[in-house]
Amino acid sequence: MRHLAALALPLALLASPALAQTPNVAEVVAAERAFAADAPSMGIAGSFNKWSVPEAILIAGGEPRTIGEVYPDGPKPADEPLLEWWPNFAGIARSGDLGFTTGGVALNGQRTGHYFTIWMRQPDGSWKWVYDGGSGASAADVPGPDSEPAILPVAAQGSASPERAMIEVEAVEAELAAFAHDQKAVHLRMLADNGRLYVAPFPPAIGREAFAGALEGWPAGFAFGPAEGGGSSQAGDLVWTYGGAAWTRDGQARTGHYVRLWQRQEAGWKIVLAQLIPAPPPPPAPPPPPAGG
Repeated sequence: MRHLAALALPLALLASPALAQTPNVAEVVAAERAFAADAPSMGIAGSFNKWSVPEAILIAGGEPRTIGEVYPDGPKPADEPLLEWWPNFAGIARSGDLGFTTGGVALNGQRTGHYFTIWMRQPDGSWKWVYDGGSGASAADVPGPDSEPAILPVAAQGSASPERAMIEVEAVEAELAAFAHDQKAVHLRMLADNGRLYVAPFPPAIGREAFAGALEGWPAGFAFGPAEGGGSSQAGDLVWTYGGAAWTRDGQARTGHYVRLWQRQEAGWKIVLAQLIPAPPPPPAPPPPPAGG
């Protein structure tokens, strides 16, 4: 994760010419709604490319991949399914340069899960997303597209710099990884009371009692690798990271990627959103050859 401290500064400088005097999360929500509104006419690839930076990351097929690898831009296929999504939870950094939204997803009218998008303000004042990922957590009971999203309060203060914020988050993520034998306990300690946890196939867990129940659906132990990417707001109050994870379920070794959004709160750095994106399961072992005779 050490390279992320270097990454945070260029990202912050990119946004700094257009920092808002007062951070306005409504701009992030509006960008997400416009992004979603373009999909029916432009197609999934067209909308995703229009609203992302060229180096934007998705986690697809078990690996982080760029937008161009996952969605090469081109005409909308005639038989493309209708993909819809809408924000239910959103927030913005003190510096007004980094924000997020998350909410329900529907495919051809059938709710299939949740998305999570990280947004960055560009030098011209527009918003583009830098990360987009999905979760199989149930969206059956989430508020619909016409509802107003819940808003994460802006942090009261940030770290001394984006670089310092990345170093601090690196330290707490190393502590989290050290508790590989008991991820429930360490996540309960590090999750923000106003945060969210996605554990498929359950609904999003919101609040401490819900966190405990959702974490029962996770394997007790995880091996979390160091972060492979992410970034910080210029104010050093909002940081996102992603990296590899490994675990065992039903006796089968599994891998995937975690994605976390951290906010610097009064009690220190807290996870305000966490999701685990499993890689496709390994193919079943071939049957043993018949006995010779």
